[in-house]
Amino acid sequence: MGSEAAASVETAHQRSGQILLMITAMGWGLNWAVLKFVLQDWPPLFARGTAGLLGAIGLAALAWLRSERFAVPRDARLRLAASAGINVFAWMGFTALSLNWLKVSEGALIAYSMPIWAMLIAWPLLGERPNRQSLLALALGIAGIAVLMGGPDLAGGKWPGILFALAAAMLFALGTVTARKPISMPPTALVAWQVALGCLPMVILGLLLEQPRVPALSAPGLAGLVYMAVGPMALCYLTWFGALRRLPASAAATGMLLVPIIGTLAAALLLGDSLGVRELVAMALTLSGVGLALRRASRS
Repeated sequence: MGSEAAASVETAHQRSGQILLMITAMGWGLNWAVLKFVLQDWPPLFARGTAGLLGAIGLAALAWLRSERFAVPRDARLRLAASAGINVFAWMGFTALSLNWLKVSEGALIAYSMPIWAMLIAWPLLGERPNRQSLLALALGIAGIAVLMGGPDLAGGKWPGILFALAAAMLFALGTVTARKPISMPPTALVAWQVALGCLPMVILGLLLEQPRVPALSAPGLAGLVYMAVGPMALCYLTWFGALRRLPASAAATGMLLVPIIGTLAAALLLGDSLGVRELVAMALTLSGVGLALRRASRS
């Protein structure tokens, strides 16, 4: 009876983790299409940074209600700043900038190729030599991106967006590979710090370089901004941490392959983005490569 009860509890634990994972993927996937609405009124750095700061305030309030400590250990301050710069400022800022030139399907798919680049970066930094499976993952990922862009001629003026999306993916991969030592802080307070430190420079740079017209925010743009702050920046981080506590890290990471798929489908429904054979083939190739890279990472 005891073993049956333990198995039942474990099954319920995993099922709740799967539900939390789906909520996270839905929230982050839909965010790609919603961001396009906000970008119609505000420039990318200012829009993404403002949503992030609002989300950080919400996370900080939740951490305070849970009596989490906000003090950052002295030996972790530099690592916290670096993590905020790579995983928040570069990831959010560069992906938002990429959408000035790319469709949601293009930007999301390139950005979520980061496990492939993490596998390559781990070779010189950690000595994890790629095997044939790793090289196949790289080939599939590059082939998918090439199909998506349709070659240099068809990519044309999209190259700035491609470079921004690739930079976001590669920098996030670098942060993943180098962040081997966790920061000893409560999770909600830690995320609030990272999001705030990463988004404040975005707002400042947006005010200085983009010179946004704050009153230009329309009702759909305001709704999108509120969604970005409450959903992807606050709720989804909490559901993500909840999923990680209940599921193996490899299963949770593989579940994130749903994000670019959901983002692409949402953009097709909400924005009228085309979803043809080329986009579907590119998605199949790239996500197959990402899946192989994640599989190798889970074995390691």
